[in-house]
Amino acid sequence: MKRNLPLLALAGLLASSCPAAASSRPNIILAMADDRVEDMKEAWGRIGDSIVVVGGDGLWNCHVHTNDIGAAIEAALDRDGRPSRIRVTDLFDEVDAEHERREASMLAPAAESEVGTVTTAVVAVSSGMGLAALLTDLGVRGIVQGGQTLNPSTAELLAAVESSPADQVVLLPNNSNIIPVARQVDALSDKAVRVVPTRTMPEALAALVVYEPDADADTNTEAMTAAAAAVRTGEVTHAVRATSSPVGPISEGDWIGIAREGIAVVGAEVVDVTARLLSHLLADGGELVTVIVGADAAADATEELLTRVTAAHPGIDIEVHEGGQPLYPFLLGVE
Repeated sequence: MKRNLPLLALAGLLASSCPAAASSRPNIILAMADDRVEDMKEAWGRIGDSIVVVGGDGLWNCHVHTNDIGAAIEAALDRDGRPSRIRVTDLFDEVDAEHERREASMLAPAAESEVGTVTTAVVAVSSGMGLAALLTDLGVRGIVQGGQTLNPSTAELLAAVESSPADQVVLLPNNSNIIPVARQVDALSDKAVRVVPTRTMPEALAALVVYEPDADADTNTEAMTAAAAAVRTGEVTHAVRATSSPVGPISEGDWIGIAREGIAVVGAEVVDVTARLLSHLLADGGELVTVIVGADAAADATEELLTRVTAAHPGIDIEVHEGGQPLYPFLLGVE
């Protein structure tokens, strides 16, 4: 089978997705007039799939899986787009590993019988192999690939629900954009499907701590929703355009720290922004800090962050997990 080589991620937010073909993940910042974007997406649709285009006001973040990287860039240039920061990451190994895992589970029915069915199963949305493994360790029976720039469809969530080993299922969307999609699944399934409206991965981890496989879906939903709401969470990512914020002006390329209420910290250095965001989250107290390390976080940056947080907040317990998520070098939770 011919495998498509993914190309682009051009900066902003909005999604249009086709079934993923497999493979690498590219990044591009694209300056383009808003009225030219749909035409470019149609051109990409002729050379690839898994198209994601997010943004507005002349700045876009896009993604396409294609064997013809040159043609994808030319499609942007032909429509007066100005691409920059082009980065192509080969994800063949990651995709192959996921395929092998799924094939192994399908070919080994005995393994499922050893695990056994449960009263309530959990299906979760996740991006990053480390996060998928962590969720599985905490009892999740179905992982649906998705995240900030690649939201799964209702059909993908429904398929995971239908294949889970229970007649009652709790869905963890783990992104505010996915919550409305997840809420459509119950009407499409013969199973009882409930949604715990998790908006971040740290909320999902907190919810799973109180998950009881032998309890019914409504009981689990109530307990898991309360646990998720009790966590203060933060995300660190790049700003793709200059703008203003409640905490001051933001320049393109700045790091921004986002708390539940919105942008809380802005700065030029990722460790500094992450440490200050954690201090913001700890302002109302806390005993446990969870740090989920993304694919683009350098090892020395993680070490520097832990050193700084330990010095500033002695006595705080810190858990570190390799999440492997794109776009967000650090995801944070405080309990």
